[in-house]
Amino acid sequence: MDTPQERATAPGADTNRGALDGTLPQTERRNFTDIELDEAVARAREIVPILRERGAQTEDARALLRENEQLLHETGLFRFLQPKLFGGMELDFVAIVDIPAEIARGCPSTSWNVCNYACHHWMLGFFDPEAQREVWDDNPDALIASSFAMATGNAKKTDGGFIINGRSPFSSGVDNADWNLIVMSVLDEESGAPVDWRLCLVPRSDYEIIDTWQAMGMPGTGSNDIAFSDLFVPERRALPLLKARGGHDHPGGEQNRAPLYGVPIVASAGTVLAAAAVGAAEGAYEIFVESMAKRKGTYTGAQVADFQAVQTKVGQARCLIDSARMLLRDTAVGFSDVAAQGVAPDLDTKLKYRAYAAFAVNQSREATEALWSCYGAQGLYTRDPLQRHLRDVLAINQHFSYNFDIAGSAYGSHALGGTYGNPTM
Repeated sequence: MDTPQERATAPGADTNRGALDGTLPQTERRNFTDIELDEAVARAREIVPILRERGAQTEDARALLRENEQLLHETGLFRFLQPKLFGGMELDFVAIVDIPAEIARGCPSTSWNVCNYACHHWMLGFFDPEAQREVWDDNPDALIASSFAMATGNAKKTDGGFIINGRSPFSSGVDNADWNLIVMSVLDEESGAPVDWRLCLVPRSDYEIIDTWQAMGMPGTGSNDIAFSDLFVPERRALPLLKARGGHDHPGGEQNRAPLYGVPIVASAGTVLAAAAVGAAEGAYEIFVESMAKRKGTYTGAQVADFQAVQTKVGQARCLIDSARMLLRDTAVGFSDVAAQGVAPDLDTKLKYRAYAAFAVNQSREATEALWSCYGAQGLYTRDPLQRHLRDVLAINQHFSYNFDIAGSAYGSHALGGTYGNPTM
């Protein structure tokens, strides 16, 4: 069997991005139902050197590289949360931590896209089975982007479905995707107040991509805006989020009975992306240690590895990264354990896990900043990969889900007897 390196450089391999108008045509219908978590993590670990080598190229492309996309298709690393019914791995929820964390060691932007595409496969498992077949019968490799900014558009109920309008930002991986998941608030016709919340599945032909993603960090995620006007979404492609708050009382619940499909969507939204930050910090740690182990001071010639300040930063970063990863894994396992009981987590647990995810990302940022603080002027060069990991972790930390002032306050308020008002949790 060819290694990923050989497949990526073989004659005829796609090394030209070209127009990003959908997923690459796949020459075979792959089945990953026999792949377990250890094997999937090993596949992710194996491609890290390739992704790291292409880091600058990914940044310049401002999107998921086509050759990286193809590599991820071949290894099945987009499909680890896809139902086995359609050839996916259907791994336990903890895979959303372990696999992207490995990938981010090589390229945080690519990992972020993997997080998104993989969790969208998982979310599609909540939809009406007809909608699942509509996407996957023809192409089980189809990629799905998303925009979860609820306040950027609206939906109105109509015969057989909904009419949606709006412009939504931060649709990561949208250039490579065939479909999109858009969260819409359904407004009451008389009062204009939101009365329902739907996750709308729409094909690429139904929305416009607006090139807005000129970003200081995570540039390779291609998180552009999308716009849509008077777009009809049939009921089967409009998942009611109030039925996806934990348990299997959702349209896909009878077909997909694994605990994975009983994990609440909105409450776990922080967990499903946070591993990209942990892996980015891990990659920064590896780059730092490798560099410092052989570096000598520019002015003194002293071995930098002998400096106690450098040694302390390494220890600090290691503890922060390990703590962040353990916190995320415990959160993912906790969600799975509750889902396996056939019930939804209580609100206290949901808010606590949301705070955990934000805290883990903040720890990842702190670890990377600690390493950067004594890395020296070498890190100013754009050719040095550590600065990319730093910018990427800073960018991830700007995501709404990882603002600990918000997540921590919500948990603390509820713990102290306050009220919490997001009905989709």
